[in-house]
Amino acid sequence: MRERVRFIEDLARVASGAVGAATGVRDEVEQMVRQRFERVAADLDLVSREDFHAVEAMAEAARLENETLKERLAALEARIESLEKAPAKKPAPAKKPAARTAAKASTKTSTAAAKPKRTAATKPRATSKTASKTTDK
Repeated sequence: MRERVRFIEDLARVASGAVGAATGVRDEVEQMVRQRFERVAADLDLVSREDFHAVEAMAEAARLENETLKERLAALEARIESLEKAPAKKPAPAKKPAARTAAKASTKTSTAAAKPKRTAATKPRATSKTASKTTDK
């Protein structure tokens, strides 16, 4: 019986070693497949998940803005169409330009007569006494 127990123990050790070796082989194969996949993915120029979600959010925002602008354009086109169908209003009568220029000319002459222009002869001159007092200060 001892030989049988010993045989079973040896068999368990061999099986345990085989399982350990199989696990190691499996890990190596998995690592090699992962490296190969990453190399192929890099060659294909695939984008990362974060970049994809960022572009997806930008596309959604652009889609919403496009819808808003379509509604605004439709409203403006409807307004233009309603304004084109409405009867044209007559503009207010314009004032005569000759009356404006005559009014401006009369105000210029009245202000010119009220204020005489100063010339070099009419300007007051500083005397030598007053000039020396101002420079001493």
